[in-house]
Amino acid sequence: MSAAERPALGVEPGARRPMLNPVQLIRRQFRQWWQARLPLTDTLVLSQRNVYILPTRAGLMLAATLVVLLVASINYQLNLGYLLTFLLAGSAVVGMHVCHGTLRGLTLALNAPEPVFAGSNAPFRIVLTNDRKATRYGIGLAVLDETHEDHWAWTDVPGQASATVSVAFQPLRRGLHRVPPLTAETRFPLGTFRVWTVWRPAAQVLVYPAPEKMPPPLPEGEPRSGTSGPSRVQSSGEFDGVRAYRRGDPMKMVVWKKVGKTDELVSRDTQQAQRRELWLDFARCGPLDADARLARMAAWVLQAEKLGLDYGLRLPGLELRPDNGEAHKRRCLEALALC
Repeated sequence: MSAAERPALGVEPGARRPMLNPVQLIRRQFRQWWQARLPLTDTLVLSQRNVYILPTRAGLMLAATLVVLLVASINYQLNLGYLLTFLLAGSAVVGMHVCHGTLRGLTLALNAPEPVFAGSNAPFRIVLTNDRKATRYGIGLAVLDETHEDHWAWTDVPGQASATVSVAFQPLRRGLHRVPPLTAETRFPLGTFRVWTVWRPAAQVLVYPAPEKMPPPLPEGEPRSGTSGPSRVQSSGEFDGVRAYRRGDPMKMVVWKKVGKTDELVSRDTQQAQRRELWLDFARCGPLDADARLARMAAWVLQAEKLGLDYGLRLPGLELRPDNGEAHKRRCLEALALC
């Protein structure tokens, strides 16, 4: 399935999109058009070209209050009214300059996110670097979409130092997804102006299929070429062949289920286990659709790795030889994600 054929990120498969009124629809289309014009980069230096400023509701109320004060001062010829009006207006102008300067000159750098499973949060870290001697206060970052705009991470950046902020989004589909656009803003010091920027990172996050919650037992092992033996994988996901426990056997080789039933400490017989190979085959996942099969195979990969078994992976057009370990698990999950 190509990326263009998959549902949009953050939308459940088969779920109906909420109906939008014309204003919301125009706003979304304008946002998409505007964001498409932004460059893709993992490091962004904020300047007057990419930092925007508008008054907040409190700022508009302050402006209306200043107009009323000015009209009253003119009408009643109040010298103290003039003083108060222009003092507040000057404070607002200085606050606007300080607010814009809080973001201007800041450097944002995105650390590459780690792979995650579909449906779980994909956290990534952003490093904010301040080259000035003065501390920058009240800087917030968030994912720029309707789902995550209320989840802000706030920090202060010390002078000539850096600060790290962690934000996250929740991809619902497997595959390779680009990190969604981010926004940074501040309203320091008076809250009368909102200064913000929009950032499109170039980094991508790999999303593994969500493992099936209650998968069936591991499939039976296949005989190795030139070998035969009675050993096979049972419905419990363990090999039949066991032997008495020997000093030095790793704990993951102990068959705890048999220990609980017989009170005898036994381990798996690796010599018998080596006669067969465990293959996780896409074609043997049952009468399921492609995504459900991949979810089952992801659960099998985690189960086989937990049991310490050697396992291989068969996908349409791809075969990974039996192995184990963290690197092999990552290769298998990556193959499932990109299938």
